[in-house]
Amino acid sequence: MKIENKISDDLNMLTQVDMKQGSIREQPFTEAAIQGWLISYIAKLLELNPEQVNAKDSFDKYGLDSLIALEMAGDLEKWLGYEVEPILLYSYPTIESLACYLATNNTPNASQVATTVGILPEYYRFDLYPEYCQLQQKLEEMKALGISNPFFRVNEKVANSTTIIDGQELINYSSYNYLGMSGDPAVSQAAKEAIDCYGTSVSASRVISGEKPLHLELEREIANLIGTEDSIVYIGGHATNVTTIGHLFGRNDLIAYDSLSHNSIVQGCFLSGASMVAFPHNDWQTLDKILHERRHNYKRVLIVIEGVYSADGDIPDLPNFVEIKKRHKAFLMVDEAHSIGILGKQGRGISEYFGVNPASVDLWMGTFSKSFASCGGYIAGCKAVVEYMKYTAPGFVFSVGMSPSNTAAAIASIQVLRNEPERVTRLQERAKLFLKLAKERGFDTGNSHDSAIIPIIIGDSLQSIKLSQALFHRGINVQPMVYPSVPENVARLRFFMTCDHTEEQIHFTVDTLVEEWAKIQSN
Repeated sequence: MKIENKISDDLNMLTQVDMKQGSIREQPFTEAAIQGWLISYIAKLLELNPEQVNAKDSFDKYGLDSLIALEMAGDLEKWLGYEVEPILLYSYPTIESLACYLATNNTPNASQVATTVGILPEYYRFDLYPEYCQLQQKLEEMKALGISNPFFRVNEKVANSTTIIDGQELINYSSYNYLGMSGDPAVSQAAKEAIDCYGTSVSASRVISGEKPLHLELEREIANLIGTEDSIVYIGGHATNVTTIGHLFGRNDLIAYDSLSHNSIVQGCFLSGASMVAFPHNDWQTLDKILHERRHNYKRVLIVIEGVYSADGDIPDLPNFVEIKKRHKAFLMVDEAHSIGILGKQGRGISEYFGVNPASVDLWMGTFSKSFASCGGYIAGCKAVVEYMKYTAPGFVFSVGMSPSNTAAAIASIQVLRNEPERVTRLQERAKLFLKLAKERGFDTGNSHDSAIIPIIIGDSLQSIKLSQALFHRGINVQPMVYPSVPENVARLRFFMTCDHTEEQIHFTVDTLVEEWAKIQSN
């Protein structure tokens, strides 16, 4: 008997759930019925007659990519009423072999069917998360357009002004080794010596028994660099913002943050449970109005800004934010992830850049992963807040302390910065040269000024990715920043400058940008 003729008989034997009566009648899914379902599914998908689908052919022959396989497994699961792993379509790559496996191994009993009724697979399987499927679809679309994935490229050497990817040396604008400290012999040597002395981990929370002399030395160095009474260091920059904001403020408080704030700031605000308001980017006038209207409704108010914004490379008017903070009796927090080591003659950050007394800011936050060749974050401020955080902040108390090597690398980087301020001068000169040349050639560089971050705004995600890929083939490594990281109309390439970039590299890069962008526009 042909499979097609037997399908109608087998369909009458399928499991049926009578929702009104609440009864379940168990009936078997035969191999022939499952084959029939798969043949009909593929035929409908490809607009073929069922007779044109051969059960012995592999799924690959019919062009089933990973997305279609996911959808088919999900639909098959709903029809059968029990779990069908998408991987089965690869383990049993023909209709015949898959149907045989499912009929032999996966027929559920009545109680199993009853417990899964109404629970969609995307509610309990990560591989069927709608968001994950959307990600896969975007990656497949890029692949179909002949665009290689620009993300997660493996860098095979220290990422400085140059890097090596797939054996090819490229001019590198995709790392924030701003001062060339990562790979510096003195910094690397300090990390090695710390490992020899203390091992690769402190193996405990600092509160318990993980405290090392290096931790205290780093905290003194940070406080001295910024000009505060004390500081506390954490193992991650993102965690520094989340745990600090989330711990110091609560439901009776208000947090006003810049609309372009980093994800770690926003996540910290959510964790705190405080009321939240985002003011327009760098708009201290609107912030002033908001606080004039709302300040009296809350106990504590926190204002959060950044020293340099990582998407645009622009700088807030710190003196005006300080004045607003004082007038409204609020706390002010400045995230200096991209400004410490970059702004000011000696790289002391935005307070030096504007000549503002560091004590005017309550919470100075920064990271070690950029200018200081390490990993982790810090909060610098008065002794009271630092001591309180050391005893109570969850991200500090319940976390292991910074590793000896990372701590020593950060200390050494700060010391090199103090002894070689010319690195800061050189970085600032190279960034100004790149910005000047890009503007002269007609590129939109947004509001970037006096920082090491220069966007080239393209205004289209796909074209930004294409331009990044074209530059890669010309020996330039620069990452696209596309939707949803930024709005579609300001998709861009983002150039991170270092003090080790040469003038020749910068001139070549801008010239190549002009050439490759013209090619893309002409197509």
